[in-house]
Amino acid sequence: MNAKGRVHKFGDNVDTDVIIPARYLNTASHKELAAHCMEDIDAEFVNKVEQGDIMVAEKNFGCGSSREHAPIAIKASGISCVIASTFARIFYRNSINIGLPILECDEAAREISEGDIVSVNFDTGVITDETTGKTYQAEPFPEFIQNIISKGGLINSIL
Repeated sequence: MNAKGRVHKFGDNVDTDVIIPARYLNTASHKELAAHCMEDIDAEFVNKVEQGDIMVAEKNFGCGSSREHAPIAIKASGISCVIASTFARIFYRNSINIGLPILECDEAAREISEGDIVSVNFDTGVITDETTGKTYQAEPFPEFIQNIISKGGLINSIL
């Protein structure tokens, strides 16, 4: 399992209210959630993001409420993977549950820049910044989590 895309970079403490503002939580439509993803931190994000792009952030990404709408909005916007220094634990679990691959790698999160082209090998945990040529090592997912992600989430993996 692999991902490759252009980077959208964010800083520390990006909370779930920034990822998908509460005013849009009155819908179950993934497409509608995606239309408002990150708009309070980057109003142009939804116009810039392309299918397969990668989100990179620093510490404590996904902090705040436990809403699963946040990783759903990210995934539905076209993001194929999120790399961060650290994730809020509930966001981490919600991401796996809905099939959004996320990797913790502090060095990559600090050094990768907005607009870089990055590839990720989920089997090995190797993150390659193809723009700079630098590689980083994240902890690869165990096989059972790779299965959940490859099937599109926890529910799909058990059906």
